[in-house]
Amino acid sequence: MALGQSLQQKLLQKLSPQQIQLMKLLQVPTANLEERIKEEMEENPALELDEGKHSDDGELKDEFTDGSDSLDDSEHGQEDYDTIDVSDYVHEGDDDIADYKTREDHYGDDENRQLPIKTETSFYDTLENQLGLLSLSDKEHQIAQHIIGSIDEDGYLRRDTPALVDDLAFRQNIETTVEEVESIIQKIQQFDPPGVGARDLTECLLLQLRRQKLEGKDVDKAILAIEKYFDEFTKKHYEKIQRGLGLTEEELKDVMQQIVKLNPKPGGNIGAVNKAESYVVPDFFILNNNGKLELTLNSRNAPELRISEGYRDMMKEYDRGSKKDKQQKEAVLFIKQKIDAAKWFIDAIRQRQHTLLDTMSAIMDHQEEFFLTGDETTLRPMILKDIAEKTNLDISTVSRVANSKFVQTEFGTYRLKFFFSESLSTDSGEEVSTREVKKILTDLIENESKKHPYSDEKLTELLQEKGYNIARRTVAKYREQLNIPVARLRKELV
Repeated sequence: MALGQSLQQKLLQKLSPQQIQLMKLLQVPTANLEERIKEEMEENPALELDEGKHSDDGELKDEFTDGSDSLDDSEHGQEDYDTIDVSDYVHEGDDDIADYKTREDHYGDDENRQLPIKTETSFYDTLENQLGLLSLSDKEHQIAQHIIGSIDEDGYLRRDTPALVDDLAFRQNIETTVEEVESIIQKIQQFDPPGVGARDLTECLLLQLRRQKLEGKDVDKAILAIEKYFDEFTKKHYEKIQRGLGLTEEELKDVMQQIVKLNPKPGGNIGAVNKAESYVVPDFFILNNNGKLELTLNSRNAPELRISEGYRDMMKEYDRGSKKDKQQKEAVLFIKQKIDAAKWFIDAIRQRQHTLLDTMSAIMDHQEEFFLTGDETTLRPMILKDIAEKTNLDISTVSRVANSKFVQTEFGTYRLKFFFSESLSTDSGEEVSTREVKKILTDLIENESKKHPYSDEKLTELLQEKGYNIARRTVAKYREQLNIPVARLRKELV
């Protein structure tokens, strides 16, 4: 649902430096906001935390938008700064270049930032640790390290052996042979997780099956099936495998069960643990309070900010002084720029919170039925323009909020763009969300006979029977978007 990158760049070119910084601050997720604020305070000593007002409750109530926000300038003596006469020191144009205009932009790629992932031991660390258990010469150890470094995150060695020999010769000045490198590859293929260091999927599965055979398991038929009929296996032509190996139907089921339990991405084993430890910091919380939805904004990473009292005092001292020389002018100009930048940043944080609440409130109202029931089929068609019109915000602003924020509900945590979808007409002329159609399509496929899965033509008929005007090519498109394979590849032995 995001605007095209080129269109966003054109829009940014029309904005002032302050507006660009505000837009980029808006798209910073709550998980990264604390770091962003710390960086701002490190660069601008005129900005500081209001320790007396900081709270760790993690939620900012929707009432924040009623005008009684905690960032009111008067509470921090802001009017003291505004009434100081600096005309003797600063003339028009002197402070045109403020900090927020000249600061290096570290946030240009916020939309592509990854959420923080907690990682204990990486996949490569695991392989390196096992390498230390082998009895190798210095040269062999260097070769082994190079091989491990060539293994991708899925656990595969994508470089062929002659290429590795050339790499070692040209990059590390190590003379070796294909036979020596192949010997070390075979040792690494004995590492955990089973299947690591394979050159392709066939070798990966065979490595795992042969490890099971060494452990005493009866996998000979499964090994034969992969060695002789791997292409038939991937295309689920089970009858050919059954005839070729002379298996009964029960034996075929056992062989297929042995194979499908193998891990096609052994490197992902370690990654899966880390992904399980990954966490999402929700930007919003929606609670169903006896049928009334309550929205709160997570403010755990948005501390209360104020302008430094020390900087305000320095400005007042200069104002009371009688000497108005060039050195004092430079000092006042520096202080004024820092205070202006701090004022702007405090206001930007406030605008960010208001914009987030306005946008999420409009989404909550539009998708009220879903937030009350958790039923995806109740989701209404909704595009960026709908929310932009409700909030009087620019579509690009809504896009930035939707692409980088999460909301926690009693039914789970969702990315905001989950709630956006196009519309589709029913027989009665009613406009329904394409997400509703996808949910019904998913349910149909989940409940189909795995021995005789529905074709796209049959799925189209079933949807049309339910009143959805949909073409077969549209069904195929939705199925692909849901990462659901064609009927032939969904077939299972039952």
